[in-house]
Amino acid sequence: MECLCEQNVTDELKIEGDMGGDPIWCNRCGCNLDIDEAPISDELKEELWDWMMRYGEWIDWDKDELLPNGIELEEQHDKQGIRLTENAKRELEGTYKIKFSPSTSARSYANKGFMYE
Repeated sequence: MECLCEQNVTDELKIEGDMGGDPIWCNRCGCNLDIDEAPISDELKEELWDWMMRYGEWIDWDKDELLPNGIELEEQHDKQGIRLTENAKRELEGTYKIKFSPSTSARSYANKGFMYE
């Protein structure tokens, strides 16, 4: 897959949720990669996209606050991300190294005191 690395391609991928990006990233240069170019099944692409679209469900964006069960929601999101990463590893075995990057936004909000009362 093409990225911004010096050699223009990567064999190291990272699965990570984020707002407004695809869920696959170059683990070297941090470039957000087009999921449609990933040599994975359409089913896994759809699952990854659906998972990524739920990123941040633990935050009330209107109030910029963590929901009461925000940390638990983020942990569930990360568990699903780990499962999807394992599926990607199976599908891409021998072609790409893949790691999962868990979300830390709920913990960041909690540490800043942005919790619902």
